[in-house]
Amino acid sequence: MDCKVIEQILTEALTIDEVHVTSDGSHYKVVAVGECFDGMSKVKQQQTIYAPLNDHIASGELHALTIKTFTPTQWKREKLFNM
Repeated sequence: MDCKVIEQILTEALTIDEVHVTSDGSHYKVVAVGECFDGMSKVKQQQTIYAPLNDHIASGELHALTIKTFTPTQWKREKLFNM
C-alpha cells in the first residue's frame, strides 16, 4: 500500500494537523499530529488511527503498523529534542 494513500485516508477521516507515513517493505510507521489527541489515552489515540484503516488491515493490504501520536505542543517538543 502506498504511503501517500494512507496519509490521504487519515487526513480525510480525522481532524489532524500533520500525518507522516513511511514504510520499510511491509512495515509502516505513522506519525500523526493533532489537537484531537489531547487528553486521550495512548490506547485511544492508536484506536483513532486504526479506525479509518481497519478495512485495509482486515484485508491484509496493510499490516505491521507502528503508530506515534502527538498533540501540536508535544510534536514541537519532539522535533526540538530530535534535531
